[in-house]
Amino acid sequence: MTNNFLEYTDTAQIALYGFWIFFAGLIWYLHREDKREGYPLDTHRVDRNGNPVQVEGLPPVPCPKTFRLADGSTIQAPSASRDDRRPVAARQVGWDDRYGPDVGAPLEPTGDPMVDGVGPAAYAERADQPERMVDGTPMIVPMRSVSGWSIASRDPDPRGMTVIGLDGAQAGVVRDVWVDKAEPQIRYLEVELSPGGRPVLLPSGFVRYDAAGRKVKVVAITAGQFAGVPSIASSTQVTKLEEDRITAYFGSGHLLAVPSRSEPLI
Repeated sequence: MTNNFLEYTDTAQIALYGFWIFFAGLIWYLHREDKREGYPLDTHRVDRNGNPVQVEGLPPVPCPKTFRLADGSTIQAPSASRDDRRPVAARQVGWDDRYGPDVGAPLEPTGDPMVDGVGPAAYAERADQPERMVDGTPMIVPMRSVSGWSIASRDPDPRGMTVIGLDGAQAGVVRDVWVDKAEPQIRYLEVELSPGGRPVLLPSGFVRYDAAGRKVKVVAITAGQFAGVPSIASSTQVTKLEEDRITAYFGSGHLLAVPSRSEPLI
């Protein structure tokens, strides 16, 4: 009496099957770990009981896991307490009173999208804490607060330059620059909106320098819209949430600052 299984199976074949099983399990595990952030997906659909339908797909969302961060604090993912439940100041176009919005219909702002954070002005609710260096100090700080830093002589020094909006009007004056200690470069310009007025941060990626005219030109927003730039809570550091809000505000100006930018070309 012979064992057909052993007769037609060798070590290489067993190793191959074992690898296939291991690899399939690895794919399942990694795909499941991918869903610790952003899942389950929210939809506008509702079930027969009127409850919102959530989509998590296969494999399902993993069980919560606690992660210990470098500063000693902990964070749990997934966590319902960290879900983004901000109201969206927009409604879907193509609304049908009987069936609801069309699937995939775009959102139409119901207020000022640049202020409400809708569309190109949308931002993520990142931690309201600054990016930090290995030693725990804030990564992005005003240059006045760190020693040994200066602007290269071959580069224009924006301090004291006048900030000009897309409408050609004066928005304020640059009082200082904010530097990234991890990557020696200017991240923001600190702009004083009026003599003695509040300072706002202008991302360096949105400026063009006119060194000869001592001007900083910004085509993202008008001079008047600088008054709406999100504020920061501290004069010595900027948090990740504040960075996202500020960048989203300036970025949205390329589409929303003036009505002509959001109109069709033809």
